[in-house]
Amino acid sequence: MEKWLDEAIRLAQDNVAAGGGPFGALIVRDGEVLARGVNRVTHDLDPTAHAEVVAIRQACATIGDFRLTGCVLVSSCEPCPLCLSAALWARVDQVLYAADRDDAALAGFDDREFYEVFARPRESWPVAVAQVRTGTETDPFTAWDARTDRVDY
Repeated sequence: MEKWLDEAIRLAQDNVAAGGGPFGALIVRDGEVLARGVNRVTHDLDPTAHAEVVAIRQACATIGDFRLTGCVLVSSCEPCPLCLSAALWARVDQVLYAADRDDAALAGFDDREFYEVFARPRESWPVAVAQVRTGTETDPFTAWDARTDRVDY
């Protein structure tokens, strides 16, 4: 475990040296590193290109499956809610991290607001979220249910 955390931290440091954000991540299965990721948010102009998400995407491509059952997500820092959600959707078995959210906040990466936002009423969220029913909103689910060749996830 420690060697993986050390590698994730090294990836983060190398990414800083290359002009990127201070985050690195690995996907490990059966003791083997399947994928590595670094924060590419500013490089790719993609707010979802967090190190963990990049590693998850690469691992899925490597094994040819969207499920990472049997895998461990190893991160240089505590995954934010986006990355934790990605880990849940990918069905990793475990998440390990080195620095925590407070360490990140000291460097200007204060994600604590995002951890807390879902516990608050939607009216107080920093972005407006509202449902608008059109009369056809369930049609995609009806079409999905009707497909016999669908791949459930």
